[in-house]
Amino acid sequence: MNITLRFFASVREALGTSQETVALPPGIDTVAQVRRHLMERGEKWALALSEQRPLRTAFNQVMCGPDQVVEEGAEVAFFPPVTGG
Repeated sequence: MNITLRFFASVREALGTSQETVALPPGIDTVAQVRRHLMERGEKWALALSEQRPLRTAFNQVMCGPDQVVEEGAEVAFFPPVTGG
């Protein structure tokens, strides 16, 4: 399954990219599984997407939780919570 990934703010800065298209291996079916799969890419990915970091996610430009099912051609975005001040 092919999906588009988007990264914003500090996540984008840590990874050095704002967007990419990836082919997911079989068995990666939810946003949480996508996040864990990406963390396996190496240290900078593991740090930027750590489950200890309070990241927000969106599926096709709608806020979602980790159990959101992904589908062919979808867009999954990762970004830090927005703060004001």
